[in-house]
Amino acid sequence: MKKPVNKKRRIYIKRKVCRFCADKTLEIDYKSPRILRHFITERGKIIPRRISGNCAKHQREITTAIKKARNIAILPFTTVMK
Repeated sequence: MKKPVNKKRRIYIKRKVCRFCADKTLEIDYKSPRILRHFITERGKIIPRRISGNCAKHQREITTAIKKARNIAILPFTTVMK
């Protein structure tokens, strides 16, 4: 009697690269909401590192920049829900 062969396929997931390490001309600045909008959800939460693909150093810089921008009202804390 033959045993059934279970061949599992490996799913190849492309590793995300930190966009700030790849492109040295990009700067993290709390005064530029256009760049910071990529790293917050529509609800206003900061996207974690494992999803955004940033390195630890740049994720910390992004987090502090978003918090500064929120405090001086460049970025909203949350969205208005009705």
